[in-house]
Amino acid sequence: MDSLPLKGLRVLEFTHAVMGPCTGLLLADMGAEVIHVEPPHGDHTRRLKGFGTGYFWMYNRNKKSLTVNLKEEKGKALIYQLAKEVDILVENFGPGTMDRLGFSYEKMNQLNERLIYCSLKGFLDGPYQKRHAMDEVVQMMGGLAYMTGRPGDPLRAGTSAIDITGGMFGYIGILQALYEREKTNKGKFVKAALYETCTFLMGQHMAYASQIDYQVPPMPARVSAWSIYKVFDTKDADKIFIGIISEKHWERFCQFFEWEDWLEDERLSTNNGRIDERAWFIPELDKRVAQFTKSEISQKCDAANIPFAPIARPEDLFDDPQLNQGNQLLETIMPNGQMTKLPKFPIQYGDTEVKLHSQPPEIGEHTTELLAALGYTKEEIKTLKNQSII
Repeated sequence: MDSLPLKGLRVLEFTHAVMGPCTGLLLADMGAEVIHVEPPHGDHTRRLKGFGTGYFWMYNRNKKSLTVNLKEEKGKALIYQLAKEVDILVENFGPGTMDRLGFSYEKMNQLNERLIYCSLKGFLDGPYQKRHAMDEVVQMMGGLAYMTGRPGDPLRAGTSAIDITGGMFGYIGILQALYEREKTNKGKFVKAALYETCTFLMGQHMAYASQIDYQVPPMPARVSAWSIYKVFDTKDADKIFIGIISEKHWERFCQFFEWEDWLEDERLSTNNGRIDERAWFIPELDKRVAQFTKSEISQKCDAANIPFAPIARPEDLFDDPQLNQGNQLLETIMPNGQMTKLPKFPIQYGDTEVKLHSQPPEIGEHTTELLAALGYTKEEIKTLKNQSII
C-alpha cells in the first residue's frame, strides 16, 4: 500500500451494479480508502443472478463496507460526519436520488469545500438527463448495438462496455479534479454518463459517416481495409482469427504455411490486389487454413510473427499464460467460498505492484471500525445497531 499513488485519499461511495463500483475499484486498487455505503440488508448487487452474478465480487475488492439506514436522520448524520473527512464522493444512483436523501453536491460542498463529487448517470445535462438508462439502453440508442450486430440485427457488446468505460471516465475526471485542487484548494463537481460515453466510442464512425454518401455498415458487413482479416474454421472443428496487415506479414504467412505458389502469383502481390481477388481468393484460403488444427495454426502464426487469436471463452482466461505469468490476475474469494482469479487494474505503473489488500467485504464488515474512528463509543455503536441505524 505504501507505494500506491492514491494512498491517503478517502472515498465515500454510494454505488451499485457496474459503472459506479468500477470508478471506486480503480481508486481502491491504486491505494485510496474506499468506503462502500450499503443499506442494512446489503447492496442488492450482491444478490443478482445470471450475468450479474459476478458484479459485486469483481468491482468491490479493496473496499470497506459501511451499512447505514439512510432514511433515518441518525443515519444521515453519520454520512455528514464522514463527508467532512473524505476527499471524494462517488455515486451512481438514479436521477434525483442523492438530492432526495439529502446528499446533493450543494449540501456536501457546504460541509467540505475540498470534496470532489463524482456523479455517474445515464445522460449528461440535456433533454434526456432525467431518464433512467442502463448499459444496453445506451448501446442501442448510441449506435454501438447497430455497429456490433449483423445488418438488421442490432446486438449489444458481449460485456458491460459502456458501464466500464463510463466508470473509467469518472476516474479520469476525479484525477483531473485532484490535480486542480492542488492549485485551488477547492473540490469540483464531476459528471460522467453512459450515453455520452457511448457516443464518444462512436466518434470514429460518425467521422466516417460524414465522408460518405451511404449508410455506415455494421462491423460484420464492413469492407475491411485488409485482404485477410477474419475468423477461420480449423481442422479440429474450432475457430481462429488471422489478420494480415502488411506485405511483410503476407510474405511470412505464405512462407510458414508453405504456400510458395501464392507468393509467386502476381495477382496476390499487394494488399489491394488480394482484395480485388477476394471472390476466389478467400474461399480458397478458407479451404487451405481448414487443413490445419487450431494448435498448428497458432504455432505457425506465432513463429511467423503475424497477428492471430484463438477464439477464447471467459473461462479460458483463468489459465491464460500471459495473464498468469504476467501477474495480472488477483485471487478473489467468491460468495460460494471458492477462490477464483479476476483481472487487476490493467496498467503497469512504474515498479508499483497492484495487489489485493482486502477481499470484497462482507455486509457491514467495517461499520464498527469506521464509526469508532469518527469517535463513537462502543455503547453508542451498540445503540445505533439496536435502533437499526447501522
